[in-house]
Amino acid sequence: MLRGFYTAASGMLTQQRKTDLLTNNMANSNTPGYKSDQSTIRAFPEMLLERIDPKSIPVENNISFSKFQTIGALNTGVYLQEAIPKFKQGDLQETELNTDLAIIDMNGNTSSAFFTVRDQNGQTKYTRNGNFTLDQNGYLTTANGLYVLDNQQNRIRLDSDQFKVNSTGVITSNGAGPIQLGIAFSNNPNSLLKEGDGLYRPENNTMLPTAANNQYRLQQGYLEASNVDVSQTMTEMLSTYRSFEANQKVLQAYDKSMEKAVNEIGRVNG
Repeated sequence: MLRGFYTAASGMLTQQRKTDLLTNNMANSNTPGYKSDQSTIRAFPEMLLERIDPKSIPVENNISFSKFQTIGALNTGVYLQEAIPKFKQGDLQETELNTDLAIIDMNGNTSSAFFTVRDQNGQTKYTRNGNFTLDQNGYLTTANGLYVLDNQQNRIRLDSDQFKVNSTGVITSNGAGPIQLGIAFSNNPNSLLKEGDGLYRPENNTMLPTAANNQYRLQQGYLEASNVDVSQTMTEMLSTYRSFEANQKVLQAYDKSMEKAVNEIGRVNG
């Protein structure tokens, strides 16, 4: 009986966490470069149940031994194993702003190229969000203030926002020479760790290699939209809610059974 409580409760917790994941996807449906998360739900390891029956041999010393009879496998519930970003190319949206840049991947429909930025701790991170701006000192930064880096891991300083960026990421400006944007490439984007604010980093904080010119193309005056499918996400949210509700009904049924067992079956009549 108590095992049923745990199984139903684990199902409710799993569906609640999946709802949180889907809600976060929906909230970022208009965030440039956002990659939607996908959940992987897995069952807990199964237990093989066996019944042990004593059996005696009618001999002088009355030898007895245990007889095992297989009943079957029992699963004890599910859990949300991990959330994996879906690295699918998002649609391009024109903004006509020189500081907005979008990466177009040339290797299929997988987002494998990334802008290189530096966070407040001086660590190198990667992002698909090209919604850039110039700070008060003329440095090219992300919307949340991280420095955009060139291919030499240096900050990019420009005299004004009237600059040009070609398809390979070379910046030309009246007050500065050609600057190559730092565009990194990952053979396996699914191995990247998601850190929030559209930032990613490789495992063990290693550096991604520089992308080759034939692996990407830049488009100035555009932003890559989120790849969240709003209608599909809404459908999944409804389905997840129904699953949560079903587990809740099971839990309530177990609770009523326990109440009856305690108050009626276990009552001692005088």
